[in-house]
Amino acid sequence: MDRLRVGIIFGGCSEEHPISIKSAQEVAKSLDLGKYEPFYIGITKTGAWKLCDGPNANWENGDSRPAVLSPDRSVRGLTVLEGGRFETIGLDVVLPVLHGKLGEDGAMQGLLELSGIPYVGCDIQSSALCMDKSLTYLVARSAGIATPKFWTVTANEKIEADQLTYPVFVKPARSGSSFGVNKVSREEELASAVEDARQYDTKVLIEEAVVGSEVGCAILGNDADLIAGEVDRIELSHGFFKIHQESDPESGSENSTPIVPADISAEARSLVQETARTVYRALGCRGLARVDMFLKDNGEVVLNEVNTLPGMTLYSRYPRMMAAAGLPLAEVIDQLVSLTLTGYRR
Repeated sequence: MDRLRVGIIFGGCSEEHPISIKSAQEVAKSLDLGKYEPFYIGITKTGAWKLCDGPNANWENGDSRPAVLSPDRSVRGLTVLEGGRFETIGLDVVLPVLHGKLGEDGAMQGLLELSGIPYVGCDIQSSALCMDKSLTYLVARSAGIATPKFWTVTANEKIEADQLTYPVFVKPARSGSSFGVNKVSREEELASAVEDARQYDTKVLIEEAVVGSEVGCAILGNDADLIAGEVDRIELSHGFFKIHQESDPESGSENSTPIVPADISAEARSLVQETARTVYRALGCRGLARVDMFLKDNGEVVLNEVNTLPGMTLYSRYPRMMAAAGLPLAEVIDQLVSLTLTGYRR
């Protein structure tokens, strides 16, 4: 039986470029080479595409070739430049292992739609919705899900600092991994926090601080048939949870410890999982996503954010929650590919 030709895209132009490479390395370790023939496409920070042997330390400068995903549906694969000539490589499915802007926000999904190649994960609409936290909140509220109270600030807009109740969190509306996120406890700190967030996005989100435990739930599947991973809880010693901000995240965080399964009641666990499923469906997610929430002392669950291409690194929450539910990363990949090919109607 012929192996499936899988294009694995990693890297990218966002601030999450190095995280994407780590995720791709874990995917490479877990990929069953008896089933799949991988083609690794790395995107440099400046946006150059390279077909390489894998997401190793030297992928940008080693034995790689310029290659692009063709938007021409008659190709349905890669166009590769070698020796002054072009060749094409057909692909059966694409697995984007990208995080942040131009990877998780609908841009890559748009190119994949043009290409006609089945791809893992959310479509253009749900990717864009989930990337913009303010839009995520509006859709979630319409589905009856609680969200923090929030305000948005555009590029040239000012906000009256004395009109807010502190503390608040200030963050880029369309970014991830805690880049540009600050907790503001006093009115005089607001302006600098907004400027910090504007380094990553012209649209800034200000939201009330929710008092409660940070919990998350990994979701896998399409439509009504969804698998929920084990719920996790982030134990904080101080400050707030800043994923991927540590100098050496593989060795642990200075202020947070993920507890999987979460040390919460069975009732709370079920509520968190059901809330995650509801959010996932309301936003039109497909394939996979990680839904982050707050669990308040009164038992209420409040949405935090949705990650449509969650990290797959050694220390990432999504694979850890799925593994705790009995699905190692190799099986997650198998199911994602199967879901993609079965549900492909584009």
